Amino acid sequence: MPPSTNEKKGGGIFYGWWVVAATCVVNAIGGGVYFYGFSVFFLPIKQALNLSSASTSLIFSLSRAEGAVEGPLAGYLIDRYGPRRMLTVGSLIVAVGYILLSRVNSFATFLIVYLGIVSLAFNAAFSGSTMAVVNNWFIRRKGLAMAISIAAFSLGGSIIAPLLAFGIHHLGWRTTLILSGVLLAVIVVPFAQLLKPSPEAMGLQPDGDSLSPPSKENHQKDEVNEEIVDFTVREALKTKSYWVLAIGTMLRTGTLGTIIVHFVPMMVWKGNSEQSAAMMLGILAFLSIPMRIGIGWLGDRWSRPKILSAGMALGAISLFWLQNAQGLKEIWIFICVFAIVEGLSALNWALVGDYFGRKRFATLRGFLSLVYSWGMIIMPVLAGYIFDRTDSYTIVIWIFIGMYVAGTLIFALIQKPKPPIRLSPGLVN
Repeated sequence: MPPSTNEKKGGGIFYGWWVVAATCVVNAIGGGVYFYGFSVFFLPIKQALNLSSASTSLIFSLSRAEGAVEGPLAGYLIDRYGPRRMLTVGSLIVAVGYILLSRVNSFATFLIVYLGIVSLAFNAAFSGSTMAVVNNWFIRRKGLAMAISIAAFSLGGSIIAPLLAFGIHHLGWRTTLILSGVLLAVIVVPFAQLLKPSPEAMGLQPDGDSLSPPSKENHQKDEVNEEIVDFTVREALKTKSYWVLAIGTMLRTGTLGTIIVHFVPMMVWKGNSEQSAAMMLGILAFLSIPMRIGIGWLGDRWSRPKILSAGMALGAISLFWLQNAQGLKEIWIFICVFAIVEGLSALNWALVGDYFGRKRFATLRGFLSLVYSWGMIIMPVLAGYIFDRTDSYTIVIWIFIGMYVAGTLIFALIQKPKPPIRLSPGLVN
């Protein structure tokens, strides 16, 4: 019997998994340098430019605001021109931005370069492209595939955050920024070329399924997992589920993003050195890798909203523990538990594909950013402002606990939208 088309194209391995592998490399480098790296650079930049914690946090918050505004357009461009092209151009621009960032000497010029080059290109190209391409290649295994891809952010953080701290300590933060830009250009650009837009573009089917019509038994088995229709942007925006999902995402990402930004100063507040705090951040990222993959695997078998709800509840418990931590042992317990919470993101984005389909995933995720990004816009600055006034993160942690409790309820109540009703051509006058 001749091999299936999927086997021919993938050399015995479904090409979608090679796409996932490529996104892992991209996410590891981009996430390690940009997302986790900001926390490592937080105190050196604050000291070098003589800034307050609120002003330093404002840099991150404005980048989130920028991402929210450009989200719909960036999503449209990804859907229109493809993840590969957007990621190639974007990564080169981000690399140049980091090199230029090493030359700034004032808060104003730092904002101009970081927001006008680094953040603008990163928000438009990186996570939106990798998630969109994985969503295109998988349906039934979407949770696992996205979890593996997103877990690479944590892998990058676990490796790159300590390396950045080492570089800052021995070479200075400016030289470390230059090396970060070089790393992005040299590694991300080649791997971006492997991001084929969809299985159909290569004559394949999502999940590596056979091109032959499925049997009745297999169809009944999989029909629960496969979406029946792709929502248009207008149809999705009219559903209650879309906005409930946006609010739940805002609570989750706003809390998580702020904790990552303030993680190093927060651990210093708890009595640790900057290098030890950076190591803790790296270990948190590393521990979240198996959590992301395991939770993604569970999400393909159990209810994704219920797992998200349980994870948000666990987040509230872990922060309550941190609030009362008195020693290093208690802090490490918090890190181990919070690693589970950090592993929830794949399920959150898989829900977008589950509920609204594949064709307009990046665009719909872009419109979601107009809502959920406000959590990452407001909370880091608020956390920095409170710390500047109280010299403590106690109030901040209580706010985080409340946000996680609210998120627990939202994901417990969210429901999948009904497919839109469309008139067939024969019924239209």
